[in-house]
Parts: sequence; structure tokens; C-alpha cells
Amino acid sequence: MSPREFSEDDVRIRPKERTRPRTKDRPDYSESQIGRVIAVDRGRTTCLIEETGLIVTAMKSRELGKKSVVVGDLVGIVGDITGSEGSLARIVIVQPRKNVLTRTIDDSADFERMIVSNVDQLGIVIAAADPEPRHGFVDRALVVAFDQGIIPLIIVTKCDLADPTEFLAMYADLDVNVVSIKRGGDLTALRKQLRHKRTVLLGHSGVGKSTLVNALTMSESRATGDVNSATGRGRHTSSSAVALKIDLDHNETGWIIDTPGVRSFGLAHVERDRVIGAFPEFAPAIEHCPKNCSHDEENCALNHWPSLSDSALQRLANLRRLLAEGSK
Repeated sequence: MSPREFSEDDVRIRPKERTRPRTKDRPDYSESQIGRVIAVDRGRTTCLIEETGLIVTAMKSRELGKKSVVVGDLVGIVGDITGSEGSLARIVIVQPRKNVLTRTIDDSADFERMIVSNVDQLGIVIAAADPEPRHGFVDRALVVAFDQGIIPLIIVTKCDLADPTEFLAMYADLDVNVVSIKRGGDLTALRKQLRHKRTVLLGHSGVGKSTLVNALTMSESRATGDVNSATGRGRHTSSSAVALKIDLDHNETGWIIDTPGVRSFGLAHVERDRVIGAFPEFAPAIEHCPKNCSHDEENCALNHWPSLSDSALQRLANLRRLLAEGSK
């Protein structure tokens, strides 16, 4: 039997990895529908089409890669935007943000976590007691607010348990509005501050953020919890941020964004000069500091500035602590 002769048909040619020609053309999403993110939960994003009032469920498209989508973002949406039950659209564009509220786990962490974007006002929620208020948390929140051009608003809850006057004295010289609230009390003053604004509420667990949200929305949309008597810390009740529209007096409206309670609020992502800029009352003195002053040395002009009140001295101590804790 003669040996078989091989032909070209016997050779198996492996196809190239890419069977489709590469192109530099990218999808054109210029006609995508613009929506605002009002909730993000487990890969599903809830968006409000502000022009029509439709609520659309969407998922982030692959084109966005690792780019995060957070509550407050203005996004471009394609696909099924009818808002009907079971429909699912795609987020293909995240528009530039005017500001972002971010934090790191602590002052030595490298990972920066975005909380919300495109807000007008930061409601720094503290309790007069149970849990005790902390100047450090308020100062850190003010740093981020001033740095991002967000209007700060200090909201003190549970004022029926303690008088917050002494605690708030430190911020008397700052141009920061303060609203004090008793449990079950009148919210007129707070409602006035929320008119025509997108306000994000930030605070430790147990200070009453969700209770406040339920009172403002006149619903039970957010679960509430108690403070652990052993640790003095609140129990987490909200697991994700959500934006809620509130109806105010005289047919006016506003938006509030409730966020999960924070245990820590690091400033590793805020540059050193921006931290200092969040303490504007010290600017006249800092102009006289020596070059490259750390603001915690013997010849620092702040040590010899004559007009520092007791509350200003406490604020100075807070500034120096923030700088020493590792802000860049």
C-alpha cells in the first residue's frame, strides 16, 4: 500500500484571536437620555429622568470600566428607558461632576471612597447626646465641604437630652448655619434650609439621620436603630445612599440624600493646604508664618496671634491634630 500524499486541506489553520477587524470608531451616545442617579444597590442603579419624571432601572455598561457611579451623578442612559416593570437600561456616560463628597477609611489609607456627587449642601448630623458629639468629626466634614465648595449645615439632633450650646461655641465665628432639633420637635427651621437644594446627610450611626429623613418625607422609608449602650455607638441601619424628594412649604421642594452611618472619616485624600484652607479664621495669622511652616512649631505665627478666643484656640488644636494625623 502506497503512502498517502498530504495536501493543503490536511493542514489545520488556527484562526486569529480577533476575527473582526479592529476599528477606532466608538459608539455615539450623544443622543442618550440624561438621568440623575438617585440610588445604587448591588449593581443596579435607579435613575430619575428629570424631564419626564420617569424612574428607570439601569446597569453600568462595560465601556465605563471600573469607573464608579454614585448617587447624584448625571448619566447618559440608552436602551429601555420606559421605566416599566422588569425593564433594564444601560448607563453609558457619566457627566463631569461639579463636586464630590469622598472619604478614606482612615488617615493612612490610600483607597478613596466616593459617597455622593453634585450636591449643594452638606448636612453634618450630630446628636447633642447618645452618642456624644465629636469636634473631630465636624471639623473633618467641614474640611471636605469647604474644599469642594459645598455649603455646610450643622444639624444637632436630640437636643431634648442635652444643651449643645457649649459644643457649638467653637463654630460661632464661622459662617455656618446651625439647626437644633428636639426629638419629635418642629422641623420648620430645617425645612427652610433645605429649600431648592440637594442636601446630603452625613453622620455617625445612631445620631438620628434616618429618623430625620422619615420625618421630612413623612414616611417610614428608612429603617431606624438604637445606640449600643455598651459601646456608645449606633447600629448601622441604612446600607446604601438614596436620594429622596421632599415637599416643603408653599409648594417648594428639595432633595435629601441619606447615607449609611460612618465610623470614621479620613482625610488622606485632601491635600495639606486644602485642609488649612478649611480654617479661614486663621488666614490672617498664617500670612505671617515662616516659609514651609508646619503650624505646629515654636515660631509659628499662630502661637503669638493676639486675637484668638478660647473657641479659636480649640479650633487651632483641631487643625494641628488633623495635620499631624497624616493629611497630605
